[in-house]
Amino acid sequence: MAVTIDLAGRVAVVTGGTRGVGAGITRALLTAGAEVVICARRPPDKPIEVDGRTARFESLDIRDVDAVAAFFAGLRRSHGRLDLLVNNAGGSPYGLIAEAGQRRAARIVELNLIAPMTVSLSAYELMRHQEGGGSIVMIGSVSGTRPSPGTGPYGAAKAGLENLARTLAVEWAPAIRVNTLVLGMVRTELSHLHYGDEEGIAAVGRTVPLGRMAEPVEAGDACVFLASGLAGYISGASIAIHGGGERPAFLDAANVNQPAPGAGRAEPRED
Repeated sequence: MAVTIDLAGRVAVVTGGTRGVGAGITRALLTAGAEVVICARRPPDKPIEVDGRTARFESLDIRDVDAVAAFFAGLRRSHGRLDLLVNNAGGSPYGLIAEAGQRRAARIVELNLIAPMTVSLSAYELMRHQEGGGSIVMIGSVSGTRPSPGTGPYGAAKAGLENLARTLAVEWAPAIRVNTLVLGMVRTELSHLHYGDEEGIAAVGRTVPLGRMAEPVEAGDACVFLASGLAGYISGASIAIHGGGERPAFLDAANVNQPAPGAGRAEPRED
C-alpha cells in the first residue's frame, strides 16, 4: 500500500535547489504540497514547477554571512515560519590536493561545510521558537566516509558536515531535528563531467548493487519523509541513499569463489 505524505502548509528552503540533486529535492517537496523557496547564485534555466505549483527563487551566495542573515530575515517577513531546511548547495571540481593548492581547497571546504553551518544557524533562529520546531537535512556524500581521491577537500568537508549534523541534533533538540542523507552516485545533467559519456555512465551504474545510479528525485523523496511526522523520532541519523554502496574490489580481483556470469547482479533499469 502506497503511503502519501502531505506537506501542505509547510515552508521549505532548499539551497542550491535550481539543478541536479537540488532540483530533484525541490520537485519532490512541491509534489508533497510544500511551499518551496530555492536559493542559489544563479536562477534555474526555467522555473521549477509541479502540477501548477512553482518554487520561488531568490539569489543567494551561502558563503556570504550577511546575505544569509538577510535572506532568512526576509523569509520571516514573507512566510512567518520555516519547517524544513535542506542544505544541498555544494560540490567540487576534480583536482588532486597537491595540484589544486591551498586556496582552492579552502574554498571547497568553505562551500561544503562552513556555509551550511552558517545557513543552519540562521534557520535555527527562525525555527526554534515556532510551534512544531523544524527539520534540517544535510546533503552528505559517500565521499565523506571513504577515500576521495581527486575531491579530497570535498570528502573531508562532507565528513565534517555529517559530524556537525549529529552535534546539532543534540544541541538543538527537542525543537529541531537534524539528519544527514549520505548520497552515493546520482545521475544528473552534470554526470558526464564525472563519469564520461552514456557508455561510461551506464558502466559506472553497473558497479552499484542495485544496478544503476540514483535519480535526483529519490533524494527528494527521502527529504519529504524526514520533513514529515513519520520521521518524528529520527534525529542525528545518517541515512545512506546509495543503492547498496560499492561492491568490494577484492571480490572481482580474487580468482576463487566467483559467481557464474550474470549471477547476483541485476541489469540496470532504464528509468
